[in-house]
Amino acid sequence: MHIMKLKNMSPRTLLYFTSAGILLVGLASAVLIYLAAMNDTSDSTYEIVGGFVYPAGGAYNKKYVHDLQLYGGNAAMLGDQFTRWFSGLWHGTSLAYTAACITLLFSFVFFVAGNNAPGRSKSDRTSHE
Repeated sequence: MHIMKLKNMSPRTLLYFTSAGILLVGLASAVLIYLAAMNDTSDSTYEIVGGFVYPAGGAYNKKYVHDLQLYGGNAAMLGDQFTRWFSGLWHGTSLAYTAACITLLFSFVFFVAGNNAPGRSKSDRTSHE
């Protein structure tokens, strides 16, 4: 029954429904990811140095930066900073924002495609009904 309704739908309407579905599912997923990331405390790691507790910055310390710049120059520094930024998009609350932006992009693409899709002509409607 539903398949027949999909076959009778114009491409424009189908693309609009697809856009709305992507928007609904994507934004709901982004909200769920955000809420899960807010409750997750495992991201915070600490180092103990000389009896003091410091937040761990991974391997990004003065010696690492010095060695990276010494052996790879400024290009290696830029590459490392870009890699850290890009990998940071896929963790925690940043992942929620990334998912929301990707959702908005895909939904917009389907909406524009639906806007530019041909509607049903009068002769198509009468021949199928």
